Amino acid sequence: MRVYNNPGKALSFAFAIALVCSAFAFATSKVDYRFKVHNNTKVAIKKILVSEDGKKWGQFDIGDGIAAGATDELVWDKSTDGGNCEWKFKAVFANGEESEPVEFDFCEKNLVLEFS
Repeated sequence: MRVYNNPGKALSFAFAIALVCSAFAFATSKVDYRFKVHNNTKVAIKKILVSEDGKKWGQFDIGDGIAAGATDELVWDKSTDGGNCEWKFKAVFANGEESEPVEFDFCEKNLVLEFS
C-alpha cells in the first residue's frame, strides 16, 4: 500500500474551505435595516432628522427629498447597528416647517413612518 503525504495540498484545501466559510458568514451577516417614509402632506420633505435621546439630531440622506404623496425606502447606516430600537424622528419640509418629533421602534418589521 502506498501512502501519499502532501501537506501543501492539504493546507491549500483547508485554506480554501476557510475562505469559503468566512465569505458565506460575511454574506449572511449583512443585514440592512430598512423602513419606509410616506409623505402624506402637500409639501415636499427636504430632511429627515433622527435622534436617540431627543437632544442630538442626525440626518438621513434623502437626496432631493420626498415629494408630497410619495413613499421612499430608507436604510439605516451601519454605525447605528449597536444602538437602541427606539428613535425619535422629525421631518423638515420645503417651506421650512418641522414636524413634531415622534418616537418609533425600528426593530419592528415592515415599519412605515407617515408624516401628515
